[in-house]
Amino acid sequence: MVPNRALGLAHPCCVGLLFLLLLPSSVSVREPRHQSPAHLPSLIPHATLPLSRSRFSAKAQLDLTTHCNESCYHKEEDMDKEHLAFETLYADGSRTLTTVDLDENEIELPFRQPKVTAPRHKRLKRQIYGSDGRFNIRGDHFLLDYPFSTAVRISTGCTGVLVSQQHVLTAAHCVHDGKDYVKGARKLRVGFLIPPSINGTRLGQAPVKKPLVRWVRVKRTRVPKGWIQGPQEVSMDFDYALLELRWPHRRPFMRLAVAPTSDNLAGKRIHFSGFDSDRPGELVYRFCPVEDESNDLIYQHCDARPGASGSGVYGRVWDDALERWERKVIGIFSGHQWLEINGENRDYNVAVRFTPLKFAQICYWVHGNKVDCNQD
Repeated sequence: MVPNRALGLAHPCCVGLLFLLLLPSSVSVREPRHQSPAHLPSLIPHATLPLSRSRFSAKAQLDLTTHCNESCYHKEEDMDKEHLAFETLYADGSRTLTTVDLDENEIELPFRQPKVTAPRHKRLKRQIYGSDGRFNIRGDHFLLDYPFSTAVRISTGCTGVLVSQQHVLTAAHCVHDGKDYVKGARKLRVGFLIPPSINGTRLGQAPVKKPLVRWVRVKRTRVPKGWIQGPQEVSMDFDYALLELRWPHRRPFMRLAVAPTSDNLAGKRIHFSGFDSDRPGELVYRFCPVEDESNDLIYQHCDARPGASGSGVYGRVWDDALERWERKVIGIFSGHQWLEINGENRDYNVAVRFTPLKFAQICYWVHGNKVDCNQD
């Protein structure tokens, strides 16, 4: 049996560890490795077609498991315009399909051969690797502090991350099973944690120990066509969706970035916070090194359980304009994958990488035009 260390931040050693992890990026002693700049592509909407109303017949699947072989591991970035088209689901159940074109004059995306690592031993317990390395985030200071404050709950049981004053990124499988929207997407909501001290208590009532959740309705949901009714080796690469809230929130959000290679992440580490199902009512944080990567996925052994799907995976990325390391969302935590390479089975937790094309698509969803879609 794998030990489960549900650590809260009240423990002195945890506070010290989190203090080191949350130091401002500018104190990093690691020298940045600058990559040659690549032109970011632009998405140009071509046509918007009305679709029939959704039936909302799918069942939410919080524990997504996929399989991949060498063909999907080594493939180049998908530049199929059909996969970059997207569906928009509105609050009244209506939906549209928007086809897109690419500004090919701006595209300069050389294929990066993924690294190949030595085979690993089969793990005993899926999604928890060895000792449980997750940390429960507790206390007003931490829950309302950046970057933990950017994590939000999705009413279908997943997690999301704030990426603008009115937009939340999550996993596509949290709202759509590839064929239809899940039942809970009919009245989709996003939950903001309210720490216990802000909740307040009435006279004679016991104090509230766990944070409450303030729910906000979603006005519009966007899912890439690459996720919808595509073969698994394609759809897995598009497991992300953008939710637009009915009104803006007032909390800090995390900016997006094209995912660099792991060599260009501070410490080669990724981080994410989510609402794991085995720790109800708690925000859970974890970090770990990148184990492997393909053009579309980040392979890692960060401990996670169902409910963490949709968490914003972030790393410290060098910002040339600010001349410092900045935390930026570079992917979305998806689930678990068995990877078969050279006859060896390896198991990983995986996140979808934000390639230049995916970044351009999500940026267009957020801003509604290509002018503002330059990498921050």
